[in-house]
Amino acid sequence: MSETTFTEEYLRENFIRLNNVKLGKDVKIFAFVNAYGCVIGDGSKIGAFVEIQKNASIGRNCKISSHTFICEGVEIEDGVFVGHGVMFTNDKFPRATNADGSQQTEADWEIIPTFVKKGASIGSGAVIIAGVTIGENAIVGAGAVVTKDVLPDSIVAGVPARMFRKIA
Repeated sequence: MSETTFTEEYLRENFIRLNNVKLGKDVKIFAFVNAYGCVIGDGSKIGAFVEIQKNASIGRNCKISSHTFICEGVEIEDGVFVGHGVMFTNDKFPRATNADGSQQTEADWEIIPTFVKKGASIGSGAVIIAGVTIGENAIVGAGAVVTKDVLPDSIVAGVPARMFRKIA
């Protein structure tokens, strides 16, 4: 993977913040993106107003649409489509403070990994709860809340997301 480079002027003019990001070849990044400590594979496109946190990875030839949040612990494989405004989580029981009232830090909780397998598609406005795997070529309907694993080659929709049908 040879690195894509952006000029400082392009980054500044488009309000793009890239900090310690490993970029593949021919990556396209649109305005108002914040990415740090992550990997973005060859040929992927990152839409406007996207945040990608540390220790997240995006495979090759993915399309991440605008207003999407990809948090630490999310692994997206090659050829994945992520619609507008998709939210990933990485903690099933988030808290601001510990039992003693002190503010939590990274040391007070454990990242729960989430996996999106090759060729999957996630519709706009979906919420992906920590710890699930979305199988190869699966489709998640717009607005779905995914609380359980999604089988490969299947379509899920609803709140919570339920199996709609298998892809023929």
